[in-house]
Amino acid sequence: MRDIHTSAITDEVKKLCMEANWNLEPDMLRAFDRALGTERSAAGRQVLQTLKENAEMARTKRIPYCQDTGFVVCFVELGQEVHVTGGSLDDAINKGVSQGYTEGYLRASIVRSPFDRVNTGDNTPAVIHVDVVPGAELKIMMMAKGGGCENVGAQYSLPNEKLKANRDLDGCRKVILDAVLQAQGKGCGPGILGVCIGGDRATGYEHSKLQFLRKLDDQNENQELNRLERDIVETANKLGIGPMGFGGKTTLLSAKIGILNRLPASYFVSVSYMCWAYRRQGVTLDAKGKIEQWLY
Repeated sequence: MRDIHTSAITDEVKKLCMEANWNLEPDMLRAFDRALGTERSAAGRQVLQTLKENAEMARTKRIPYCQDTGFVVCFVELGQEVHVTGGSLDDAINKGVSQGYTEGYLRASIVRSPFDRVNTGDNTPAVIHVDVVPGAELKIMMMAKGGGCENVGAQYSLPNEKLKANRDLDGCRKVILDAVLQAQGKGCGPGILGVCIGGDRATGYEHSKLQFLRKLDDQNENQELNRLERDIVETANKLGIGPMGFGGKTTLLSAKIGILNRLPASYFVSVSYMCWAYRRQGVTLDAKGKIEQWLY
């Protein structure tokens, strides 16, 4: 059994929150460069160039690259041989989020209730998903998801008569592209799609967000899904929506699609949208609770 104290988890989550808000990851910067190489819209190119400059300014000045510093969502893989000591895992993560947003001078956006809108003051609580996995490793992956991109997520139940979408890959393609069309740049594009085909309504959305933890330039191991991912990006970029909805061919930078088991009676396609402020970071912790590896 391997013991990791909650104080170590808190320290590392604090670092994750600050780094994710200050440093846009290399795969996203490469995506901007590729888009600049193909974008012909003057407004679209200006948006892309401004986003690149903004990211560099944030990195050098250690300030957040978007004023909406996001709702923290954590995906934790807890090895069954790991024993968390000193308190609960959830409390340790939320304490880390609190410290990261307070000490990093990151805007606190979370309110206690939809009705009274009283700010919690430190961007807690986070949304925390924990999977117990074999082994003695603790992996913490987080994203800070902004409100604009969260608002344009969508979930479809197939068949969909209006879109003539049946219960097959072509039907999935139609509803995913409809989600992009309905967003019309409102999610602070160019964006990234995270999609889940299957599951129930709750796990479908959860799994769609899990797709955002993949690298932008990875390849889906499922060849059918790999082809669908490429097709979604290529087709979406012909819609003319462009960066921030100003027109152009850079509407999506990537699409990541996963699948879950489903009941025969239900066929859900859950679409989550991530804005250009692609804040995510992750670490694995060693036996002393220190960072063993940065994941991005």
